[in-house]
Amino acid sequence: MRIVDIRATTVTVPLEAPLRHSNGAHWGRFVRTIVEVEADNGLVGLGELGGGGESAEAAVVGLREYLLGHDPFALEALRFAIANPTASLYNNRTQLLAAVEFACLDLIGQHLNVPVYDLLGGKLRDRVPFASYLFFRLPGADGTGEVRTPEQLAEHARDLKRQHGFTVHKLKGGVFPPEYELECYRALAGALPGDRLRYDPNAALSVAQAWRFGKAVADLPNEYLEDPTWGLNGMRQLRDLGIPLATNTVVVNFEQLATNVRDPSVDVVLLDTTFWGGIRPCVKAAAVCDTFQLGVAVHSSGELGIQLATMLHLGAVLPNLTYAADAHYHHLRDDIIAGGKMPYVDGAITVPSGPGLGVRLDPQRVAQYAELYRELRGYPYDRDPARPGWYPLVPNDRWADPADPAVMA
Repeated sequence: MRIVDIRATTVTVPLEAPLRHSNGAHWGRFVRTIVEVEADNGLVGLGELGGGGESAEAAVVGLREYLLGHDPFALEALRFAIANPTASLYNNRTQLLAAVEFACLDLIGQHLNVPVYDLLGGKLRDRVPFASYLFFRLPGADGTGEVRTPEQLAEHARDLKRQHGFTVHKLKGGVFPPEYELECYRALAGALPGDRLRYDPNAALSVAQAWRFGKAVADLPNEYLEDPTWGLNGMRQLRDLGIPLATNTVVVNFEQLATNVRDPSVDVVLLDTTFWGGIRPCVKAAAVCDTFQLGVAVHSSGELGIQLATMLHLGAVLPNLTYAADAHYHHLRDDIIAGGKMPYVDGAITVPSGPGLGVRLDPQRVAQYAELYRELRGYPYDRDPARPGWYPLVPNDRWADPADPAVMA
């Protein structure tokens, strides 16, 4: 089996409402680039990556000369062919490698008529549990969906629990002043007795602010604080809080993982199938974490159904997955895979069992959302559409005003 072509299609799929975060926002939609790798036996493998609100289509197509004639089974050779650690410093290709790896694993699974999890050692669970991923939200195009006040946040979380069965809840913070987000976080705990909580301000807080926040929530059922401040050295100063610390920003490769093992800063490593360069590197990293008794979770970088499938196959095979995975998925209004969105049942999603990744494209949906992308184009992920000209500092002091019922400019 040899690769004969690679195609890329950029789509934009609407969200229920714009999602705010410490660096800006998802502007009411996700922009994702769908990758199709075709083999000489007629099979097509699927991959997916994001571009921070922008298309990665040209970069994917630019890999064509690297891939023509390559054997999809030769995944280690693929890693060095695309993302040589020195050569790719000039055009970081880790996320491109991930999308192609997804597609090659999909091809191999289809060729052998087995699901990807069987290529990774076999599944240990049929369903992967997820946390609710809660955002402060601007109103959607129809004027609904705003999440700004503690009361709105609590009701939104209760609604998601009723719909999907979540028992773990993660608040994406770093938008409003820490004291206000503390009020919101405590309101969340009060609205969901017996459930577990996570707080993630995307490293927007200073060490001192993060310390004060951690002490103020120490009585709550916290699973962890995720990136409460920037950097391994910053988080190392918070280890005496008594709350586990997690990251998806400063342990995203094996060099950083080695540093964290040698001089511990974080307790839980959030493995992202895109950030780490594929599913297989995440499996390797999870094994290192298992050896040194570090926790692991599955991170979400804003997925449609193809990347969600990679997250599910990863979650299926990790023996040390003791935390619910993250997903933006429930904020989407639709998907580009056949059958539409995968359902949550009791806070979990069933791992696809078909050959390869177990998902196929819906051509009509792909065409619809490719056309929507051509109409709307991209957006700057690191800007807030309700605050023209704004950009954050790290640590930040340019907070949104919680008294302002902001709308998109």
